[in-house]
Amino acid sequence: MRVHLGSDHAGLDLKDHLVRWLTDHGYEPVDHGPFVYDALDDYPVFCLRAAEAVAAERAAGQDSLGVVIGGSGNGEQIAANKVVGIRCALAWSEETAALGREHNDANIVSVGGRMHSLDDMTRFIEVFLTTDFTGEERHVRRIGQLGSYEQTRELPALPESAVGRGPDA
Repeated sequence: MRVHLGSDHAGLDLKDHLVRWLTDHGYEPVDHGPFVYDALDDYPVFCLRAAEAVAAERAAGQDSLGVVIGGSGNGEQIAANKVVGIRCALAWSEETAALGREHNDANIVSVGGRMHSLDDMTRFIEVFLTTDFTGEERHVRRIGQLGSYEQTRELPALPESAVGRGPDA
Protein backbone atom coordinates (compact mmCIF):
# COMPACT_ATOMS: atom_id res chain seq x y z
CA MET A 1 0.00 0.00 0.00
CA ARG A 2 1.22 3.49 -0.84
CA VAL A 3 1.38 5.94 2.09
CA HIS A 4 1.74 9.65 1.35
CA LEU A 5 3.56 11.77 3.93
CA GLY A 6 3.63 15.51 4.53
CA SER A 7 4.72 17.59 7.50
CA ASP A 8 6.27 20.81 8.64
CA HIS A 9 9.52 21.42 10.50
CA ALA A 10 8.02 20.13 13.78
CA GLY A 11 7.16 16.81 12.12
CA LEU A 12 10.30 16.40 10.02
CA ASP A 13 12.09 13.93 12.31
CA LEU A 14 9.02 11.70 12.65
CA LYS A 15 8.37 11.86 8.90
CA ASP A 16 11.94 10.83 8.14
CA HIS A 17 11.65 8.00 10.67
CA LEU A 18 8.35 6.89 9.11
CA VAL A 19 9.80 6.68 5.61
CA ARG A 20 12.21 4.04 6.89
CA TRP A 21 9.63 2.33 9.15
CA LEU A 22 7.05 2.12 6.36
CA THR A 23 9.57 0.64 3.94
CA ASP A 24 10.67 -1.92 6.54
CA HIS A 25 7.00 -2.93 7.05
CA GLY A 26 6.18 -3.44 3.38
CA TYR A 27 4.54 -0.10 2.60
CA GLU A 28 5.50 2.24 -0.22
CA PRO A 29 6.12 5.67 1.32
CA VAL A 30 5.84 8.79 -0.84
CA ASP A 31 7.46 11.78 0.85
CA HIS A 32 5.94 15.13 -0.10
CA GLY A 33 8.33 17.09 2.12
CA PRO A 34 9.77 19.03 3.68
CA PHE A 35 13.21 17.60 3.03
CA VAL A 36 15.30 19.96 5.15
CA TYR A 37 14.65 21.69 8.46
CA ASP A 38 13.25 25.21 8.06
CA ALA A 39 11.68 26.67 11.20
CA LEU A 40 9.61 29.03 9.03
CA ASP A 41 8.18 26.50 6.59
CA ASP A 42 4.42 26.29 6.03
CA TYR A 43 2.64 22.96 6.59
CA PRO A 44 -0.06 23.56 3.94
CA VAL A 45 2.61 23.41 1.21
CA PHE A 46 3.43 19.80 2.09
CA CYS A 47 0.24 18.48 3.69
CA LEU A 48 -2.01 19.60 0.83
CA ARG A 49 0.25 17.78 -1.63
CA ALA A 50 0.07 14.58 0.40
CA ALA A 51 -3.72 14.87 0.69
CA GLU A 52 -4.18 15.63 -3.02
CA ALA A 53 -2.14 12.53 -3.88
CA VAL A 54 -4.24 10.32 -1.58
CA ALA A 55 -7.48 11.75 -3.01
CA ALA A 56 -6.33 11.25 -6.61
CA GLU A 57 -5.20 7.67 -6.04
CA ARG A 58 -8.35 6.70 -4.16
CA ALA A 59 -10.50 8.29 -6.90
CA ALA A 60 -8.61 6.09 -9.37
CA GLY A 61 -9.40 2.99 -7.30
CA GLN A 62 -5.95 2.64 -5.77
CA ASP A 63 -5.48 1.69 -2.14
CA SER A 64 -3.50 4.47 -0.51
CA LEU A 65 -3.51 6.32 2.79
CA GLY A 66 -1.70 9.31 4.19
CA VAL A 67 0.05 10.68 7.26
CA VAL A 68 0.46 14.38 8.03
CA ILE A 69 2.58 15.57 10.92
CA GLY A 70 3.13 18.86 12.70
CA GLY A 71 3.73 20.15 16.20
CA SER A 72 0.21 19.39 17.41
CA GLY A 73 -1.25 17.84 14.26
CA ASN A 74 -4.18 20.26 14.31
CA GLY A 75 -3.20 22.54 11.44
CA GLU A 76 -2.09 19.60 9.33
CA GLN A 77 -5.45 17.89 9.87
CA ILE A 78 -7.28 21.07 8.90
CA ALA A 79 -5.17 21.42 5.74
CA ALA A 80 -5.73 17.80 4.68
CA ASN A 81 -9.48 18.08 5.28
CA LYS A 82 -9.69 20.97 2.79
CA VAL A 83 -9.06 18.48 -0.03
CA VAL A 84 -12.23 17.03 -1.55
CA GLY A 85 -12.51 13.34 -0.73
CA ILE A 86 -10.22 13.43 2.29
CA ARG A 87 -11.24 12.48 5.79
CA CYS A 88 -8.29 13.16 8.07
CA ALA A 89 -8.43 12.06 11.70
CA LEU A 90 -6.27 13.54 14.46
CA ALA A 91 -4.83 10.67 16.50
CA TRP A 92 -3.52 11.12 20.02
CA SER A 93 -3.91 7.51 21.17
CA GLU A 94 -4.17 4.02 19.73
CA GLU A 95 -7.93 4.20 20.28
CA THR A 96 -8.39 7.43 18.34
CA ALA A 97 -6.23 6.08 15.52
CA ALA A 98 -8.38 2.93 15.32
CA LEU A 99 -11.68 4.81 15.58
CA GLY A 100 -10.67 7.16 12.79
CA ARG A 101 -10.54 4.16 10.47
CA GLU A 102 -13.32 2.01 12.00
CA HIS A 103 -16.03 4.68 12.24
CA ASN A 104 -14.97 7.43 9.85
CA ASP A 105 -13.12 5.53 7.13
CA ALA A 106 -10.42 8.18 7.50
CA ASN A 107 -7.88 8.04 4.71
CA ILE A 108 -5.28 10.26 6.37
CA VAL A 109 -4.11 10.41 9.96
CA SER A 110 -2.59 13.48 11.59
CA VAL A 111 -0.25 13.32 14.58
CA GLY A 112 1.53 15.91 16.69
CA GLY A 113 5.29 15.56 16.62
CA ARG A 114 5.65 17.53 19.84
CA MET A 115 2.87 15.75 21.71
CA HIS A 116 4.09 12.15 22.01
CA SER A 117 7.17 9.98 21.96
CA LEU A 118 8.46 8.65 18.65
CA ASP A 119 7.46 5.12 19.67
CA ASP A 120 3.91 6.19 20.57
CA MET A 121 3.39 8.11 17.34
CA THR A 122 4.74 5.23 15.30
CA ARG A 123 2.31 2.93 17.08
CA PHE A 124 -0.64 5.30 16.39
CA ILE A 125 0.24 5.24 12.70
CA GLU A 126 0.66 1.46 12.69
CA VAL A 127 -2.79 1.06 14.26
CA PHE A 128 -4.29 3.46 11.73
CA LEU A 129 -2.74 1.65 8.76
CA THR A 130 -3.77 -1.82 9.95
CA THR A 131 -7.34 -1.03 11.01
CA ASP A 132 -10.24 -1.47 8.60
CA PHE A 133 -13.45 0.50 8.24
CA THR A 134 -16.33 -1.43 9.83
CA GLY A 135 -18.75 -0.64 7.02
CA GLU A 136 -21.63 -0.41 9.51
CA GLU A 137 -24.70 1.26 8.03
CA ARG A 138 -24.70 4.18 10.49
CA HIS A 139 -21.10 5.03 9.63
CA VAL A 140 -21.69 4.65 5.90
CA ARG A 141 -24.74 6.94 6.21
CA ARG A 142 -22.81 9.62 8.08
CA ILE A 143 -19.87 9.54 5.67
CA GLY A 144 -22.39 9.78 2.82
CA GLN A 145 -23.91 12.90 4.38
CA LEU A 146 -20.48 14.50 4.62
CA GLY A 147 -19.59 13.56 1.06
CA SER A 148 -22.86 14.93 -0.24
CA TYR A 149 -22.35 18.19 1.63
CA GLU A 150 -18.79 18.41 0.35
CA GLN A 151 -20.09 18.22 -3.24
CA THR A 152 -23.33 20.23 -3.02
CA ARG A 153 -23.00 22.43 0.08
CA GLU A 154 -26.58 21.42 0.92
CA LEU A 155 -27.13 20.61 4.59
CA PRO A 156 -28.43 17.13 5.43
CA ALA A 157 -32.15 16.94 6.22
CA LEU A 158 -33.05 17.40 9.87
CA PRO A 159 -34.39 14.33 11.68
CA GLU A 160 -38.04 14.43 12.65
CA SER A 161 -37.07 14.96 16.31
CA ALA A 162 -35.40 18.28 15.40
CA VAL A 163 -38.07 19.71 13.08
CA GLY A 164 -39.52 22.92 14.51
CA ARG A 165 -36.58 23.43 16.89
CA GLY A 166 -33.40 25.41 16.72
CA PRO A 167 -32.31 28.01 14.19
CA ASP A 168 -33.82 26.13 11.21
CA ALA A 169 -37.34 26.40 12.70
